[in-house]
Amino acid sequence: MTQAFDIVVAGAGMVGAALATGLGQSGFRVALVDKTSAPTFDTNSVPDLRVSALSAGSERYLQQLGAWSQMLAMRMTVYRRLAVWDQAQHPLSKLIPRKLGEVVFDAASLSATHLGHIVENRITQQALWQCADEQPSVTVLSGNGVTSVANGNDRATVTLEDGSELTCELVIGADGAPSRIRDMAGIGVTRDQYAQQAMVVSVRYLGSVEDITWQAFYPSGPRAFLPLHSADDQHPGESWASLVWYDAPGELARLKALDTESLMAEIQKAFPDDLPLLTHVDARASFPIARQHAKHYSQGRIVLVGDAAHTINPLAGQGVNLGFQDAACLQSLIRETRRAGCDLADPQWLARYEQQRRPANRRMMLAMDAFYHLFSNRIPPVHLLRNLGLGAARALPFARNQVARYAMGIDDELPAVVKQITSRLPGLHLP
Repeated sequence: MTQAFDIVVAGAGMVGAALATGLGQSGFRVALVDKTSAPTFDTNSVPDLRVSALSAGSERYLQQLGAWSQMLAMRMTVYRRLAVWDQAQHPLSKLIPRKLGEVVFDAASLSATHLGHIVENRITQQALWQCADEQPSVTVLSGNGVTSVANGNDRATVTLEDGSELTCELVIGADGAPSRIRDMAGIGVTRDQYAQQAMVVSVRYLGSVEDITWQAFYPSGPRAFLPLHSADDQHPGESWASLVWYDAPGELARLKALDTESLMAEIQKAFPDDLPLLTHVDARASFPIARQHAKHYSQGRIVLVGDAAHTINPLAGQGVNLGFQDAACLQSLIRETRRAGCDLADPQWLARYEQQRRPANRRMMLAMDAFYHLFSNRIPPVHLLRNLGLGAARALPFARNQVARYAMGIDDELPAVVKQITSRLPGLHLP
């Protein structure tokens, strides 16, 4: 059986589902294809291990798609402050007390109500699947992966695992970092594997839901606290949080192998005193982290978005926000392409997408790598430099607020102070 569409979106994660919804709202005939079935959410369930810090820019985009109200009806946690500091112990650290080097980004100083929201990925994905399914021109094909893509002169043919075929003008690869669509297009990547891995742990703690998320930097990597929602009635006075511990793979393997009580004790000891008293450790998982960038964002009738095009160090949780920016940009350009009467895979229009998104994605890669290089070492001069840098950021509210506005998706340009840092650090030459 062969079905005809304008666009096939391969991958119904958060970015792919968002893009399919936006294109459907613009009247395009879209097939949204994914190997998995629709995500589910239970209000009584424990938090998903996978959470994202959605910026104000992503919130606006999700509101436009109609997903935000559905997400609010499930659960999410607003954060109004973000704190960053150097926790490394070194003789030079005595020269600068922590509070002088701690940087706190506060929504109030930006005349904003909040900096962002911490949201479980399955909640965002479920809301977007529902939005996509509500569009008359969007067909959701779940439980069926893509086996091949054939580029034709005027159409592409997408073959699914069940043998059915979809024809379209444009195929969008939104199938994540190990993208099969990217491979089928013959698009290569540049990839740098970090020495660290990241372990994510869902925990309950004693206390109310906090409105601050923080990252303390150690030579082995940062340790982060992301507040979630209140616990159920069986655990009064307790709340959920997601913790992230970056470290060497061997150390994380040791930690994951511990029993629950031992792991909770290790976390309480290893994290800063800012961490509330833990009462329970739930799920845990670790994953490698890498910086990856596609050499091209399009080839023939295939174009890439989100993690299929780029992955960054997840230090500030900006990956999905970049993906939503890709989606918003591409759907806007596709609408313009149609209004101009051009083929949706017109190389000139797809080149505009890459011209707009590659520099923006590269800037965020540079910013995250700047933090990685500055904080993941024990060299005394660099240790002093990063403390002085944080102290300067604390002392210069204008520069600090520029960084916050960029991270929130309000400003498009990387602040000048970060540009200067990235231009001076070794190993930050990105394609």
